[in-house]
Amino acid sequence: MIELNSKQRKILEKAAHDLEPVVIIGGRGLSEGVVQMTDSQLKMHELIKVCFNEFKDEKKELAKNLADQCNATLVRLIGNRAILYREAEESEKRAFEKLLLRAEKH
Repeated sequence: MIELNSKQRKILEKAAHDLEPVVIIGGRGLSEGVVQMTDSQLKMHELIKVCFNEFKDEKKELAKNLADQCNATLVRLIGNRAILYREAEESEKRAFEKLLLRAEKH
């Protein structure tokens, strides 16, 4: 998990704006299946949205917990959606690396 500054968060928020949620937290909460799905989606996309259809009162804690379990960073929680980011393992698949490095220096 990496620490993001405010400029880096803004870059990732903007990139996630048009994304549809790929993981949905429903009646079973933060089950093992949800964690596995989140992990596989992060491997494929780096940046994803998670939608909370249930457990809306606990979304902040659940989003942090999910990010921790997937070794990801919680970029932002907006409404009932969380934006998660995890850098791709292979450097050639890192879509946001240059933008985040540039924003880190400013």
